[in-house]
Amino acid sequence: MIVVRPLLRLWSSFSAAGLLLGTVLFAMSLTPSLVPRPVALQVMVSGVALAAGYGVGFLGRWLWDFMELPHLPGRLGQFVKLVLAVASLGIAVLSLANAAAWQDSVGLLMNMAPVESSRPVTVGLLGFSLFLLIIAIARLFGFVARRFSRMLRRFVPRRVSIVMGSAGALIVFWLLIEGVAIRWTLNTFDLSFQQLDSLVEADQAPPSASERVGSKASLVDWQDLGRQGRRFVSGVVTRAELEAFFGDSVREPVRVYVGLNSAETIEARVELALAEMFRTGAFERQVLVVVTPTGTGWVDSGAIRSVEYLHRGDVASVAIQYSYLPSWLTLLTQPEYGAETARRLFEAVYRHWSAMDTATRPRLYLQGLSLGALNSGRSVDIWDIVGDPVHGALWSGPPFRSGTWQWVTRNRNPGSPAWLPAFRDGSVIRFTNQEATLGAPDEGWGPLRIVYLQYASDPITFFDPQSFFREPEWMRAPRGPDVSDSLRWVPMVTFLQLAADILGADSAPIGYGHTYATEHYIDGWRAVSQPSGWTDEDIVRLKLRIGDLQNASGP
Repeated sequence: MIVVRPLLRLWSSFSAAGLLLGTVLFAMSLTPSLVPRPVALQVMVSGVALAAGYGVGFLGRWLWDFMELPHLPGRLGQFVKLVLAVASLGIAVLSLANAAAWQDSVGLLMNMAPVESSRPVTVGLLGFSLFLLIIAIARLFGFVARRFSRMLRRFVPRRVSIVMGSAGALIVFWLLIEGVAIRWTLNTFDLSFQQLDSLVEADQAPPSASERVGSKASLVDWQDLGRQGRRFVSGVVTRAELEAFFGDSVREPVRVYVGLNSAETIEARVELALAEMFRTGAFERQVLVVVTPTGTGWVDSGAIRSVEYLHRGDVASVAIQYSYLPSWLTLLTQPEYGAETARRLFEAVYRHWSAMDTATRPRLYLQGLSLGALNSGRSVDIWDIVGDPVHGALWSGPPFRSGTWQWVTRNRNPGSPAWLPAFRDGSVIRFTNQEATLGAPDEGWGPLRIVYLQYASDPITFFDPQSFFREPEWMRAPRGPDVSDSLRWVPMVTFLQLAADILGADSAPIGYGHTYATEHYIDGWRAVSQPSGWTDEDIVRLKLRIGDLQNASGP
């Protein structure tokens, strides 16, 4: 009896309607979204969905009691509660039995192996444990609110004390979460990624060639480049690699990178980058690419190697690191810092470039992936360059917050899907995905060419905050080739799924989600930068040489 009574009290405190609604949302959370979810993310989504549904049901019961509406009498009420509990259990078991097949409906589109048979059991147990933890925190909040209310009741009316007690508990919990949990987490991330950024990998040695950034002759110290900067500089396509593919008439590309620790301020880093561009002859190349990295300072190798091959190495690229945190953390902690760095760099490069002889200066392009695409787009004010515009841009995986991308997508031509818009006559802006939808390289383009490379399965691009209460347009037929037909919109649940997909976007196989393939950059750069002398057969040969899709794992 000592054990039974507390269990009965615990059972009686639960809302059966809330449990049923929560289980329905739990079942919906197991259905597919844009990318296959790792177990940890699935547990998070399912546990939160169960708790959210339960919370709505519990609130409904509270309103029922508040309005003093009648309840079912004793045993009948307990019987109905038991029936609802059994129904909840049945829904949970049935949905978990289908969970693996739902996830495989996404994985098979991406040539992934089926999920483990033990996954549903793991998700069910851990998801329910997370639900219990959330309920425990909610009850602790209620306990604190009631304590505050009782303390205040001797001074103010009862209903006022309830409101003030709830507000006091909210303040206490917010201070604990914001002042302790969030700050501790951010400080931990900051320290961890700072240490990772300074890590010099064993196979990376400073370049010996004086024309390389980070060499003894360079104005930028090798150590100060940061981990991603050293990768970018040392990953340049060599003359030997180009000669092995073309035979002759090649040049070794120039890559300029300035790390976050290379100078104290944005202005100093921009001046350093410009000085290195002059020293290495970047403005003397046929093509000049201003690259905006992701939050960690990473530059997608496939995006740069492809343009270097297409133009036989006669390419210079320049980038400046503005953070060492992941893009999503950078957006939370330094939302404008990346855009400011990108804008200052572009202004400096454009100022010198626009003063050069138009007959001999390089063709100027912009490039960025993810947060880099967002900040690269923010770096240019079209009204400042309309008299002497750049030649184009290739932006991949543009985040859903990208202003120009949002406007163009909203104003796309009727009949074109949101995941692959057609915009006006296609002379300025075009969209492409895995299926190379850009048309002939010289067909219908104007002098300024902008290409958005995006996959329909990329949650960084297609997350929609309004999916909480409205079906996103990209879910309507026809769907993208890499989006499961089993995906269904469910209020609140789809929002949670897409939010979790953002965290797992980079874990998708190459050519899906937020993992962009070199092959698709090759098609994009061919359309944007107009390399001469390339046939379709040559492009296929290049993709076989430097592409990465043929190395993707099969089912």
